[in-house]
Amino acid sequence: MSGQPEYAPGMEEFDAPASATGKRPCIALMGEFSAGKSTLSNLLLGAPALPVNVTATQLPPVWISQGHELPYAVGMDGGERDIHLEDLEAVSVADTNHIRIFHDAPRLAEFDLIDMPGISDPNMAADVWQRVIRHADIVIWCTHATQAWRQSEAAVWASLPPELHARSLLLLTRMDKILSDRDRARVIKRVESETRGLFNAVLPVSLVRALDAQEGSAAWDDSGAADLLIRIDALVAEVASGVAPRLLSQAAPQEQGAAPEPVAEAPAPRAEPARIVMPTRVRPRPLKS
Repeated sequence: MSGQPEYAPGMEEFDAPASATGKRPCIALMGEFSAGKSTLSNLLLGAPALPVNVTATQLPPVWISQGHELPYAVGMDGGERDIHLEDLEAVSVADTNHIRIFHDAPRLAEFDLIDMPGISDPNMAADVWQRVIRHADIVIWCTHATQAWRQSEAAVWASLPPELHARSLLLLTRMDKILSDRDRARVIKRVESETRGLFNAVLPVSLVRALDAQEGSAAWDDSGAADLLIRIDALVAEVASGVAPRLLSQAAPQEQGAAPEPVAEAPAPRAEPARIVMPTRVRPRPLKS
């Protein structure tokens, strides 16, 4: 499997970009079951977003913003209802568009996060995440390094608008599970070849090691977290400013702080303008985004 899959229509109703609305850029965390999305969320926020007794894989998409508001669920009609964090597992996936929760994490001053359910869960219909992905300005796709970039992942990514390609990252998670340097290099080379032109960058990372390391330490840099945060910060800044990100070379991660070299412009937007679909709100609630 190589080359760029064709775009599959079906999700054209996307929000206007963050730069056009003044809202914070929104990053969606996607991937198959147990690919590291929740661990990545914990890394970015500095703490777990959900109570330890809650299984995020059985929830609707969880939208996390900075603030101290009480959590609430947004229904299919845009109506809101208050919920309790301890009872999140009682929220029905069938009649809930997404859950909104709030954290006082420093990075949430720069962007919102949407933690999506795993795309491979047979008990979770695809429209659970399809109806929310239109809010994303950036996607970070997590793929398990030991079975990286499966056909099922490629098929889902091909269904998303190509406008996301230049402003999304593909993470090869759990790189520490591949013990040989030669095997790690082979996995990276294969995935780079199969996804060329589909992501801004392919980044190998060990999220668990990053969580255990002190930011700025040698262990932190070796985990791949330093390069990951540099890439995220650059994409967020570009989206917020309205600068079109470029597709970067699919090379090994560069030294921390180095500016990656662009090799190709991002795919041109489709000719038709994106439509802005605003849900009906039952009761107004100020959102800090």
